[in-house]
Amino acid sequence: MFHPQGPTLRELLVQGFSSLERGYDLLAPKFDLTPFRTPDEVIAATVEQLGPVRRALDLCCGTGAGVAGLRPHCAEAVVGVDLSAGMLEQARANLSAEGVPVEWVRADVLDLPFVEAFDAATCFGALGHIAREDEDAFLQSVARALRPGGRFAFVTTERLSASDPAWWVAHAFNAGWRLRNALFRPRFIMYYLNFTVPQVNRQLERHGFEVQVRRGVFGPHHPRLVLVIATRRG
Repeated sequence: MFHPQGPTLRELLVQGFSSLERGYDLLAPKFDLTPFRTPDEVIAATVEQLGPVRRALDLCCGTGAGVAGLRPHCAEAVVGVDLSAGMLEQARANLSAEGVPVEWVRADVLDLPFVEAFDAATCFGALGHIAREDEDAFLQSVARALRPGGRFAFVTTERLSASDPAWWVAHAFNAGWRLRNALFRPRFIMYYLNFTVPQVNRQLERHGFEVQVRRGVFGPHHPRLVLVIATRRG
């Protein structure tokens, strides 16, 4: 799963017992050598479904993979937002100067500093870092950043059944993190099984989005993944 030059077990433990921000500052130089990075083919398929846009926002942009995927489809600019200064630094180093302008912004996605500024927003592989109690604030923040008619695209899965072994694996993982967060501070938020279909449809609709779920977008190598495209109503 990990590249030989990726993070060691000790480095992952240090990250996991840091704050979310500090943990990703530490992981940033080796993040692209981990399985946590969203595959390029998933990003490319998502961007293709969105089509051309003027200005796009990539939330929790990490080392810039989503921004790199969006850039050729944007006419004016792409903005990447992340809480981790280390990840943004790595993102700047990863992207060339060619193409439309790119801006990197260090900000909390629960309170984005944008109002009706973008035609599209994406989030790749980071929704597990949104705590349950913060989901409404997150969706409200995204809606505020989009223009009327703007679209929020993200990759998720269907709700899992308890008969599926993946359900048990995910719940065991979540239980481990809840125990860690109960015993240690600062918290490190990283959970599975949030923003799944169809529950997320109702959450998005409550925040003024019209929701479309697209299945089969990512091919046979990613059979569980579905694409949600939520359009902000005017």
